[in-house]
Amino acid sequence: MKRLAIITTHPIQYYAPVFQLLHERKNVQIMVFYTSGATSNEKFDPGFMTKIKWDIPLLKGYPYQWAENVAKDPGSHHFKGITCPTLTEQIETWHPDVILVYGWCYHAHLKTLRHFHNRIPIFFRGDSHCLNKISITRTLLRWTTLKWVYRNIDHAFYVGSNNKTYFEQFAHNKCRLTFAPHAIDNERFMADHQHEAAELRHSLGIKEDELLVLYAGKFQPVKNVILLLRVFLHMNKTGVHLLLAGNGGDEARLKAMARPDTSNNIHFMDFQNQSRMAALYQSADIFCLPSLSESWGLAVNEAMASGVALLVSDRVGCAVDLVTDSNGLIFRSGSDNSFEVQLGAMINKGKSTLKKMGRQSRSIISSWSFENQVNAIEGALINHE
Repeated sequence: MKRLAIITTHPIQYYAPVFQLLHERKNVQIMVFYTSGATSNEKFDPGFMTKIKWDIPLLKGYPYQWAENVAKDPGSHHFKGITCPTLTEQIETWHPDVILVYGWCYHAHLKTLRHFHNRIPIFFRGDSHCLNKISITRTLLRWTTLKWVYRNIDHAFYVGSNNKTYFEQFAHNKCRLTFAPHAIDNERFMADHQHEAAELRHSLGIKEDELLVLYAGKFQPVKNVILLLRVFLHMNKTGVHLLLAGNGGDEARLKAMARPDTSNNIHFMDFQNQSRMAALYQSADIFCLPSLSESWGLAVNEAMASGVALLVSDRVGCAVDLVTDSNGLIFRSGSDNSFEVQLGAMINKGKSTLKKMGRQSRSIISSWSFENQVNAIEGALINHE
């Protein structure tokens, strides 16, 4: 049985189930090396501006080790925030056949790539894309840097179409590519939470026949929540509510913008932990992700599994793969008019059509699963020469 060492920063709800499934199926032997240096699943999230501790188990059902992180300012928010001088020694002691690295833009991860290059096969997973417009100078710097980085990779897993294009542009021509879909716990979000969803709507004063537009996530500039609120206020639609669920640096500004509203159709909720997210999504008729930049947008997967219609920016990495005319609309980032037109079009579809679109969302996302992601990893590992 081949031995797979997995290098990632910290336990999160999108990766832990993959590790659990890999270990449970026993087709490969795994060891996860966490590089953040923390010894629990609680960490400060600069986007939410608070400590986050997920209320689902993330450290059960698979073997793992913590690597000591000696960074002066530890965290995954910058390159030197993950600095682990003993990581390569820990990996060598475990004697892997293959190493799978999640993300390269941390000191310890890049050091691992370079240290084991041409010694042990290096697999890689990331979700970057080339959707964002940058200057010619930054384009040249990016090209040079990424070509150098990806020379160290033997096999990369791409999460969707935009990510595949990125790897095709920057990965070495000997680097093999395999599709391993970005996924969430579909089963958990597909479970029926309509009772809790109805209670949530009732608590906010939202009638059964009224529409609810939802944004759930971090309140920070790149998420562009201010655009959503500004356009919603300008449209001033009767019988349509907006719920902004989360926290972050833009929170005070958003609440100040909403204060003059006298319709009581704009609502705020603090950060909601994982056990409450399915009910939150299922309370909504439309989920909106207006980000200026989003490598993928796993909240879209969650909303789809919960059976919700979508409105997302064209800078959201998953849009091209997951959003079709049957389950949502895509607007042009940077254009208030495009967003207002598309939001109006979604609202005008009415509750019945939006429910049908939500069912289509659920159907589309069913194959974007942990099982298919694990199948791809196992297949690549077993077939690697």
